Amino acid sequence: MPSSTIRSWTIGLIFAIVMAGLNQFFYYRFPSVTIGNLAAQLLTFPFGRAWARFMPNVLIFGVQLNPGPFTVKEHVLATIMANVASVSAYATDIVAVQRVYYDQIYSFGYAWLIVMSTQLIGFSIGGVGRRFLVQPPSMIWPANLVNCALFNTLHSQQYAGIGNRGGISRERFFLFAFLGSAGWYFLPGYAFQALSVFSWVCWIAPNNIKINQLFGYSSGMGMSLITFDWAQIAYIGSPLATPWWAEANVAAGFVFFFWFLTPVLYYTNTWFSAYMPISSRGSFDNTGAAYNVSQILNADSTINLQKYHNYSPLFLSTTFAISYGLSFASITATLTHTFLYFRKQIWTQSRKAMHEQPDIHARLMSGYRQVPEWWYGCVFLSMFVFGVVSIEVWPTQFPVWAFIVALIIAFVYVIPIGMIQAITNQQIGLNVITELIIGYMLPGRPVAMMMFKTWGYITMAQALTFTSDFKLGHYMKIAPRPMFWGQVIATILAGTVQLGVQSWMFTNVEDMCSPSQKDGFICPGTEVFGTASIIWGVIGPGLQFSKGQVYYPLVFFFLIGALLPMLGYLLNRKYPNSFMKYVNFPVIFSGTAFIPPATAVNYVPWAIVGFIFQYVIRRRHFSWWTKYNYVLSAALDSGVAISVIIIFFCLEYPKNGSIGAESVQKWWGNTVFQNTGDWNSVSLKTVAAGSTFGPATW
Repeated sequence: MPSSTIRSWTIGLIFAIVMAGLNQFFYYRFPSVTIGNLAAQLLTFPFGRAWARFMPNVLIFGVQLNPGPFTVKEHVLATIMANVASVSAYATDIVAVQRVYYDQIYSFGYAWLIVMSTQLIGFSIGGVGRRFLVQPPSMIWPANLVNCALFNTLHSQQYAGIGNRGGISRERFFLFAFLGSAGWYFLPGYAFQALSVFSWVCWIAPNNIKINQLFGYSSGMGMSLITFDWAQIAYIGSPLATPWWAEANVAAGFVFFFWFLTPVLYYTNTWFSAYMPISSRGSFDNTGAAYNVSQILNADSTINLQKYHNYSPLFLSTTFAISYGLSFASITATLTHTFLYFRKQIWTQSRKAMHEQPDIHARLMSGYRQVPEWWYGCVFLSMFVFGVVSIEVWPTQFPVWAFIVALIIAFVYVIPIGMIQAITNQQIGLNVITELIIGYMLPGRPVAMMMFKTWGYITMAQALTFTSDFKLGHYMKIAPRPMFWGQVIATILAGTVQLGVQSWMFTNVEDMCSPSQKDGFICPGTEVFGTASIIWGVIGPGLQFSKGQVYYPLVFFFLIGALLPMLGYLLNRKYPNSFMKYVNFPVIFSGTAFIPPATAVNYVPWAIVGFIFQYVIRRRHFSWWTKYNYVLSAALDSGVAISVIIIFFCLEYPKNGSIGAESVQKWWGNTVFQNTGDWNSVSLKTVAAGSTFGPATW
């Protein structure tokens, strides 16, 4: 069965380019929508079938243009290439933050070198990762089993438990849902935006501070419950693609930490939080204004401690502070949970990994030529050189030895974390740990912090993405060499396109990344990344989280994360049939990791929709759910994506946004939510003119 064909490469690379451009464009918008892995898997399928049906079968350089029916192996290879572009390259935020926060605008070559190095250097560990994480049958990679099931379902046209179920085809269902989604989004996305920010309680009492803080969607706790905007609902990921048990854990964590703990801390003025909005992506000084990082910087963007002590400590909204505590807890909780529940399994399988007998997959794959080790070596050396050039030629304040330390951290953790993920489907992120390390190693250097975090964290994440895709190819019998080149070439193309889109947007979109940008391009992810660069890079953890500092209590979340899984484990053993068997503390702690930039409007409706589709419909109408659920998810995502593009380039971008300015943009349905305390980020307390809040010395 053919896999590496002109058809699979053309479809895969086209989707990699298009998805990279669209997802990068949406990344800077709030609310945004992501065309993710599921959409790529479903959308490449009709294109492949259309190619097989309509394209003439001619020879191009001796290769068939249309070798017959679109095969499942071609579909897998095309999808893997497309999936490379499903997430914005992490390093693009380094470039954006340098531009927005530190007024450092360097050449396209600088940005390209950083993006290529951070995205590709992790692939170099693939040779080692293949031995430990791909070939052994004990390395399961559960997430890939879902993809395999969907691939086989699409190509066999058989549906689990129901045979050849009746009803319209999935292609026609996708078309109808896609058109409906695209058409509907013109209301919440342009003509009636109050349907998106449906904070109806705040409309009734727009000046009541506490009501706006509890029921608001922009800077509040989101107790208004509903929205009619799929982009808001799916901002943290489609609720139709996440199992209900996981959604229930995330919802429970959100309710406790953000609907109970956050108001308690806020209204008791813990961490002086009552002088700030209850929820915000930004940082504040001791007057309640946005933290002006330029007040504490030297000319080379390093911290000036004298200026810092003369200006102000940095303060965070309660939700932002809690999100850091939860990220601390998730690290230790994942380690503890994995040790308690999977220690024997992981120990046994890690010992067996290099010695166990090959299974049927490995025996069938042995017929293909493997990727030579020197290919991986070439990737590492070239990307290492790219990294050194980027940090040495431009003034990054990032020494080469720190670059090497970041790579060592990533490479050391790849195999153990990869084994945990291959068995438990849980990946331990290194972003907070790398921020802590570099914050103490090189305090006061924000650009160096961002680079260290990116190479230390994304190198490991990209290595595991590469390995996971190889395991998918292992299951689906895709030759390793086309898999290797497909991922490498698609990553190069996607990264280049993402940088091109980013550059175009900063040049052509007015007030790009401004909190008041009229078309929603407020860059929420970049704002969070920039705030983190101030916290961990400019000021450093020593002045934020060490003993005696304002946010020192958050350090105890490390201990909480380590202890709670132990309590859950003991209760689960004592009461094995209780609800405790469904409680997963790593998911509870890490499930709300998108806050910020996400807010309550992205979590509460997400959980409600997830309950309807993943619990009610799945239990009561399983045959419908099996055939259409994932197709509906992809159609809704794709419809919103196309609608956003049409709205922006046809109605908002031309004539400087003056199209329909009076009749559409200024009517009640597009202004009612803006005339509220929630939208204007009100705080419970205000600082008198000339006064400050917070500690007397810092």
